[in-house]
Amino acid sequence: MSTKTLALWEKQDRHKGDRWRLFQAVSTAVSAQKVLYPGCYVDIAPSFVFADVTYADMDRRAAQFFGDEPEMRQIIADHGGAPHAKVQFIHGDYHALPLKERSFDLLISLYAGFISDACGHLLGIGGLLLVNSSHGDVALAALDPRFELSAVVVSASGQYKIDDHALERFLIPKKSQIITRERVRQGGIGIAYTRTPYAYLFKRVS
Repeated sequence: MSTKTLALWEKQDRHKGDRWRLFQAVSTAVSAQKVLYPGCYVDIAPSFVFADVTYADMDRRAAQFFGDEPEMRQIIADHGGAPHAKVQFIHGDYHALPLKERSFDLLISLYAGFISDACGHLLGIGGLLLVNSSHGDVALAALDPRFELSAVVVSASGQYKIDDHALERFLIPKKSQIITRERVRQGGIGIAYTRTPYAYLFKRVS
């Protein structure tokens, strides 16, 4: 395996198997045929679980990683992924992806900005948005009438599980405040909530 390709993955996977466990847990709640991961960098872990994933990133190292297809596919195979899993990489700005509207079942937003806003139109009705609170995308999704909270992803001792009970416990700000899309966008750091799961799952409803 290419030393450079493996080094990029090992740096991404510094908490050994963490992302693999995350997507395994998500797959128990999401029956996704097609997955979109904007701002992915070299996080290939969704392909350990899902058979058709489209990745997008502007970083040249991501382009190098995905361009080294034999080694990239070896990483997938080493983690139980399907040998013929469909992997597409788009090297470019996720604000202008050349993809069909409503063509994905799962949209991933992890540490990459306002993915829900830029790419929400690519998620089908009934599809799910996996999003963490980095950069404020959870707060933006919570304000978006296209989405409603469906579940949260909780983490303990490196393991993940999906919790869809008593969702009214979540998305409650610690401080009384007026939250607007403009404020979230300007702040770029999200809202502090009384409960902080690892991530959230929002369903696209309109």
